[in-house]
Amino acid sequence: MIKLLGLVSVALIALAGCVAVPDEPEPDVVEVVPPPPPEPEIVEPEPPGFDLSLYSIDDPNSLWVVVNKLRPLTPIDFAPADLVAPNVPAAFDPLMRKEASDALEQMYAEASEAGVPFRIQSSYRSYTTQQRVKANSVSRLGQEASDQRSARAGYSEHQTGLAVDLTTPSGRCTLDACFANTPEGEWLAANAWRFGFILRYLEGRSDIHGYVFEPWHFRYVGPELAEEIHLQGNPTLEELFGLGPAPTYVDAPTGGAPSPSDPAPDPPTDQAPLPGRDDAGEPDFPDDPD
Repeated sequence: MIKLLGLVSVALIALAGCVAVPDEPEPDVVEVVPPPPPEPEIVEPEPPGFDLSLYSIDDPNSLWVVVNKLRPLTPIDFAPADLVAPNVPAAFDPLMRKEASDALEQMYAEASEAGVPFRIQSSYRSYTTQQRVKANSVSRLGQEASDQRSARAGYSEHQTGLAVDLTTPSGRCTLDACFANTPEGEWLAANAWRFGFILRYLEGRSDIHGYVFEPWHFRYVGPELAEEIHLQGNPTLEELFGLGPAPTYVDAPTGGAPSPSDPAPDPPTDQAPLPGRDDAGEPDFPDDPD
C-alpha cells in the first residue's frame, strides 16, 4: 500500500512536470523620445541710437552748428553763401539760408491753414549789423543786462542764417515774453519741430543757454534733429551735445569780439533799401534783443 502511494506520488510529480506553465508576459517596450531642443530665443537688436556725430557742431556751414557765449563762429565774420528771401510776410526784407527758408515757407503755409499766420520780425544779420545791434542794446540797457538779451557780433545765431524771430501779424507781443501766450506763439511752440525748427532759448534755462526766455526765437536744425530734440523733451543744444552751460562770455572784450582785420563782405542784395535799413539793405534792428 505504501509502495502504491509512492508510485502515485511519483506519477503526479511527473505529470506536473509535463504541464506547460505559461510564460510571463514581457513588459511593453516604451520608446522614450527626448523632448525637442528649446527654440533659440530671438533677441531683437536694439535700434541704433540717434547719431549726434552726423554733422559738425563747429562748422558754421553746418545745420547743427552750436553758437553761444562760449562758442563764437569761426571765422568770426562768417557769412552764409546760400541766402535767399523767404516768401513769408515780414517787418523787413528777410534773408535766410535756402533750406531754412523753404522750411519756414512750409511752416507758414500750415500755420495759415490753422488760422494762426505769423510774421517775420528779423532773420539773417551780418557781423557788421550785429555790431550795431549790440551797440544800441548796450547803450539802452548797459553791458550786463544787454548780455542777457543781445548777442555780441560773431556770437549770434542770426549770423548763421538759420535763426528767425517771429511775431504776430499785428505786431502784438513782438520780441516780448507775452508772445508765448498768443495763438501764434502757442502753435509755433507745439509744431515748429515738425518743420525742423526748435525754440532755442527756453524758459528756465538761462543758466545754460545764456539768454532770457525768447518764445519768438526759432532756430533751424533740420527735421531729423528737431524730432530727436522733441522726443527727448526739448533739451537745449548745449545739453543735447554735452557741451556744458554757456551763461556768460569768457575773455571777450566789452561789446563783442574783436573786429576781423579783413571782414568778409556781406552777401550782395538786389533789394532796394527800405525805411529803417542801412545802405546795404539791412535793417538796423534798434530794439531786436538777440
